[in-house]
Amino acid sequence: MSVNRIERINSLLKRVIGDSVFRVLMGDEVSASAITVTGVACGKDLRNATVRVSVFGEPAEQKRVLGILIHHTHDFERVINAEVRMKFTPRLRFELDHSLEKGDHVLALLDSLSIPAAESTAPNSQDVSLDSAAAT
Repeated sequence: MSVNRIERINSLLKRVIGDSVFRVLMGDEVSASAITVTGVACGKDLRNATVRVSVFGEPAEQKRVLGILIHHTHDFERVINAEVRMKFTPRLRFELDHSLEKGDHVLALLDSLSIPAAESTAPNSQDVSLDSAAAT
């Protein structure tokens, strides 16, 4: 099986799971807008898949939402079975992905740095005109 095929299947499963989060979690006390499916890694035999999710909130809230997602694993598998034609419906395993949080932290660090404005490093237009006037 080519790597390209597995990448396409991972992308398809990511899209299907991401689209179904609102439907599956509709009755729960969880904000589905705080959940982002960041990736899916399907095994070579397509029988198992790891779904990486990022949850906006505190660590306790993230663990609670992850528990709810794990509780609804069969519902997500049912959606995949209905929407994707595969020989086997992969068994899903959810795990937290902290890459978005790390990216936000790096951006916050970059914003907090005090870098002088770009205009202070560029020569002033008045300075240039004074230098050219002095040269004549």
